[in-house]
Amino acid sequence: MLECKDLTCVREQRVLFKQLNLIVKPGEILHIEGPNGVGKSSLLALLTGLSSAYSGDVYWQQQKITAQRETYYQDLLYLGHKSGVKAELTALENCQGFQRLYSSQTDVDLYDVLLKVGLVGYEDIPAAQLSAGQQRRIALARMYFTECKLWILDEPFTSLDKEAIKSLETCLIKHAQQGGIVVLTTHQALSIPEANYKKLFLTKATVEEHYV
Repeated sequence: MLECKDLTCVREQRVLFKQLNLIVKPGEILHIEGPNGVGKSSLLALLTGLSSAYSGDVYWQQQKITAQRETYYQDLLYLGHKSGVKAELTALENCQGFQRLYSSQTDVDLYDVLLKVGLVGYEDIPAAQLSAGQQRRIALARMYFTECKLWILDEPFTSLDKEAIKSLETCLIKHAQQGGIVVLTTHQALSIPEANYKKLFLTKATVEEHYV
């Protein structure tokens, strides 16, 4: 279970949100919505422990993440705005590296994974020679074999075509149905079963409130 208690975020003397409380349980997909600048990415940074809140705490399995960082990061898959791929490695080599980091399975068909993210035909091309969107697809590939329980994803559908979006949605749903947790931001309209799906909407009103 991922939980926030009285979470307040201040950036450049502005309150983005304050006293935010939320709980995301196994089997749930939380979609964080709101216009640009309201603090969606800032909230994800707090949830991942990459930045600190002005006040409040984030809990994983009922313990503060600050008290169990190693355990928390073993359970966490985070995909931010940067792809996190090795530019000098090919798409396939990047996936092989991800497999060693995120999975104990040795029988994963990486060519099938590359097919799902739309990179068949590009598997032997160094990432540096691929477009930003294709590099993003390499990063997303790890979702198809990771064993992490918690996925935190910042705009994962960016630069994907309809077929890749559908495949990724299926991957998210499967993860939730297997007891995983997904927290994501996206402007994409999602087709997620209501039983697994919940929303959090951040508003501009909190952005406009200045901290003194």
